[in-house]
Amino acid sequence: MARVREFDTEAAVEAAMSAFRRKGFEGTSVQDLVDATKVGRGSLYAAFGSKEGLYRAAVDRYRERYADPLVEVLRSGAPARELLREVFVDLVDEIVRDGSRQACLIVSAASERIRYDAEVGRSVRGATGALEDALTDLIAEAQKQGQVGESKGARDLARFFVATMQGLRVMGAIEPDRRSLMASVEVALSSLD
Repeated sequence: MARVREFDTEAAVEAAMSAFRRKGFEGTSVQDLVDATKVGRGSLYAAFGSKEGLYRAAVDRYRERYADPLVEVLRSGAPARELLREVFVDLVDEIVRDGSRQACLIVSAASERIRYDAEVGRSVRGATGALEDALTDLIAEAQKQGQVGESKGARDLARFFVATMQGLRVMGAIEPDRRSLMASVEVALSSLD
């Protein structure tokens, strides 16, 4: 008879996601995960197969929690300039507010795991691709309505904004200075002219 799982896998993934954001994949030991989730090593392996399996679940949860809602916001139909400013200001505020300087799991997965784990690569590409597509649609519609300049292609601007968002997270982890981060935001937003 199979044993019934005696812990909340959703809560374990949440706790693991936080651990991975603080220390990265390589820096997070299995013992760190046991401590963070309050779940025994054997139970974690039974549920997720490996540290890598738990990491994949954490990356997927991060996408559900942070990336997917951002895509929905970008598809809300709000005016592009105001919406993009709001998205960037919210991002900078989140970076500055995060005293523990937790990493964006998409950024750290891209730099730390994408070369070694095809599933993580698919998840990261899916998250960034969905964001790029939503930005492209938002910008293309704004260009059609004459609210955004047409000197740059909508897809090119979308890629630039994705790179800017990820770059802000990296620079914010190094030095979360609101003034410098907002200066970069202003330069990025000027590309809409």
